[in-house]
Amino acid sequence: MGAGHNGLVAAAYLARAGLHVAVVEADEVLGGAVSTVERWPGVRVDRGSSAHVMIRHSGIVEELELERFGLRYVDCDPWGFAPAPVPGDPGPDGRPLVFSKDLDATCASIAAACGDADAAAYRRFVEVWRPRSRAVVAAFGDRPAPSRLVRHFWPIGSARPRTSGGDIAVDFLGSGDSLLDRWFTSERLKAALAWFGAQSGPPMSEPGTAAMIGWAALLHDVPPGHPVGGSGRLTEALAARVVADGGGVHLGDAAVRLLTDGGRVTGVETASGRRFTAPVVVAACHVGATRALAGDAAPPALAAADPPVGNGFGLVLRALTDAPPSYPGAGAESLQGLQLLCTDRAQLARAHGDFLAGELPREPVPLAMSFSASDPTLAPPGQHVVTVWGQWYPYALADGRDWDALADDAAAALVAAVDRYAPGFAQSVQRLHVQTPVALERELRLPRGNVMHVEMGLASMFSLRPTPALAGQRVPGLAGLYLAGASVHPGGGVQGNSGRTAARLVLGDRTRLGRLRRRAARR
Repeated sequence: MGAGHNGLVAAAYLARAGLHVAVVEADEVLGGAVSTVERWPGVRVDRGSSAHVMIRHSGIVEELELERFGLRYVDCDPWGFAPAPVPGDPGPDGRPLVFSKDLDATCASIAAACGDADAAAYRRFVEVWRPRSRAVVAAFGDRPAPSRLVRHFWPIGSARPRTSGGDIAVDFLGSGDSLLDRWFTSERLKAALAWFGAQSGPPMSEPGTAAMIGWAALLHDVPPGHPVGGSGRLTEALAARVVADGGGVHLGDAAVRLLTDGGRVTGVETASGRRFTAPVVVAACHVGATRALAGDAAPPALAAADPPVGNGFGLVLRALTDAPPSYPGAGAESLQGLQLLCTDRAQLARAHGDFLAGELPREPVPLAMSFSASDPTLAPPGQHVVTVWGQWYPYALADGRDWDALADDAAAALVAAVDRYAPGFAQSVQRLHVQTPVALERELRLPRGNVMHVEMGLASMFSLRPTPALAGQRVPGLAGLYLAGASVHPGGGVQGNSGRTAARLVLGDRTRLGRLRRRAARR
């Protein structure tokens, strides 16, 4: 149930193993939040994600041979760009910061903008956090059982030079801001890395966010990528893989009810009245939607599941422009990856504080992406697609104002925030598609507009996600039902790990059941 990327990953692994697989999806568009549509004539625009980070470290693309099915990535290299301060920003004027896959080039940029000491500290930071972040990657690709987490993280403490368990615990359980303050002196460098780390949702002032900063170390191995033709090329390749292995993908026919009998699933009924009978159902939709589909048949663990969804997440602008953003003192290197338009962490703190108060940010903090600069398939010659992400926009506003009435003003403020660092950007905008938190809920079926399904704070991760009872991705009391999607470990973002883990559980359980049946037959 669900043709987002996690559902399609699960389906692809199961179909490859020889199982008969059908994917049902309510939307007429494939891919959920990993999809691309022709928003304007000849212009391909992503509906959700644009830069793919985690899936490029998971091994899924290679294991499923998705390049055979048309997937091709353009490396985002440089993967990050932070502009020089503009008048009114704290700190002296300087050069932009450019984060390249090449560590030497990155350190040279940091030295020029922030000084030699911070450049040397960043090099050491990457050396220390690279193995730690690889352990996080391994843990994300596995079930979140405590014994498995220990197995993945234990080698960190034995690496030389040895780091005490206490120091490692402080790093992983501490805040991203504390980590940055221990390593660096330049506020500009701290702000860029904090804005990168905050893309998972929580501000870097919260406990347990240090690892989000540490993820940057891995981008010097494999940078983020943008699929040629748009983000949806990933899910199109996954669907093609499912079909090639004998499966089916059915769009525009939503699951409306789980079929059950005697405490186990027997299939799914869809909106068209069709019934798919099956001993296994993988629910790759929001855990709340799964609970509703089970209805009265939901066992206690599912019926009681009410993980924190939060009050929205962000506002997205999809702009058709006649030129990409132009940052003073920077060239094409600024357009390849994530444009981290923040020069002081106080900007992030104010935006998050307004969000907690149920207010629009007084000073929006943008992240811009301009992938049409390196992918001409997205727009006609002379035109560009620019995505602007503004984080910490509340779904429900404290004063009860209507998002439909606010959308244009909020979009104009976010465009102006980009224009502050890239003068002329506002004038370049020809068309604008605004995705408010309410619009994200409507179009992509994301409750309260939360692109991560469930909050990504420390209390909702690993064996606590979405609840301790459901963290294993099997549903106790309803045999044959497995959970995938961003609601479960390891959470949101384009990674596919929960889909692959669900498929592994299904295949492992079938193997064990087959063994038991063979033993019983021999008695």
